[in-house]
Amino acid sequence: MRIPGISEIRKELKFLDEKKLIELVLDLGKLNRENKAYLYFKLFEEDNPRLFIEMVQEELMTEFQKANTNHYHFAKKSAQAIRRKLNKNLKLTKDKAAHIDLLVFFCRKLKEYGYLDFRHPVIDNVYLMQMTKIEKLIAGLHEDLQYDYNKELEELRETSPR
Repeated sequence: MRIPGISEIRKELKFLDEKKLIELVLDLGKLNRENKAYLYFKLFEEDNPRLFIEMVQEELMTEFQKANTNHYHFAKKSAQAIRRKLNKNLKLTKDKAAHIDLLVFFCRKLKEYGYLDFRHPVIDNVYLMQMTKIEKLIAGLHEDLQYDYNKELEELRETSPR
């Protein structure tokens, strides 16, 4: 997915009528690529609420695909780097369901790409910490959503390293 240019974001911000806000947000968008992507997500969130999740999943998927998992040391470093990228992206949204979706995605990919097969304590702890985060987030959701997410959590627990 292509990240739009500042000019496209500027056009959308003009609908907000706050010149000072426009300048501030544009300055923020010029700082780095993540800020620009976040602004784009916020502007078009109403059209596609899953846009942010899809963008982050796409980014994480790229990281998983290019990671070196030939040796436990490289796998550990890759898992930690991908987790850092995930945590940085999680700060961009307050939606608990989005957090859960992204954390579940991360845990599934750790399993799918064979990170858990190494049985390395650091990799196992990365996985278990994400599982703990998911549990805490689920506890704060509506009962119907809790039931759905608890099913997914049980699937992840079946492959848990401990």
